[in-house]
Parts: sequence; C-alpha cells; structure tokens
Amino acid sequence: MVKVNADKLERIAFILKTVAHPIRLGIVELLETHGKLCVGEICTKLSTEQSLTSHHLANMKLKGLLNARREGKNVYYSIKEKEITSIISCLEHCNCNRG
Repeated sequence: MVKVNADKLERIAFILKTVAHPIRLGIVELLETHGKLCVGEICTKLSTEQSLTSHHLANMKLKGLLNARREGKNVYYSIKEKEITSIISCLEHCNCNRG
C-alpha cells in the first residue's frame, strides 16, 4: 500500500487554489517564459488592466508564490515556487484536458 504524503498534497492544493484563475495562469506562463517582468509588461502581454493585474500579483506574492524586486521605479516579479510550473505543465499535457 502506498502512503500518501498529506503535507505534499496540502501544498499542491494550496498552489492550485492560488493560481486557479486565467489571469494568474497567464502571469505564471509569462514569468516562466521571461524570467522576470514588471506589471506594465505583464498587462501589455495579457491585455489586462494594471489595477486588476496588480491585484493578482499582490495576491500571489502574499501567498509566497512570487518574488518581487524593485528596480528603480518598477517592481519586477518572478516565480518563487518553481513547483507551480511543473504542476501547470502536467495539467496542460494530461488527457483530462482534451475535449
């Protein structure tokens, strides 16, 4: 019988709940591709409003999934929890995603 690691499952569930929004998933995808971006760059690439995007970034940062570093007038975001990209990649490529 396989023993389930409850802490690991809790962490995965936390990550999934945190990124369970199209804009947040888009942010993760952009940061995975570009490494770091400021809110203006993210807004341009996702065609979203800055206030909404900033709200999502702040939420993800507060929950420990993103890093934020100020460079001059801009704050650059990057992925702190690398597991996010693995989880999303797995979901993108699984058979449950085919309609």
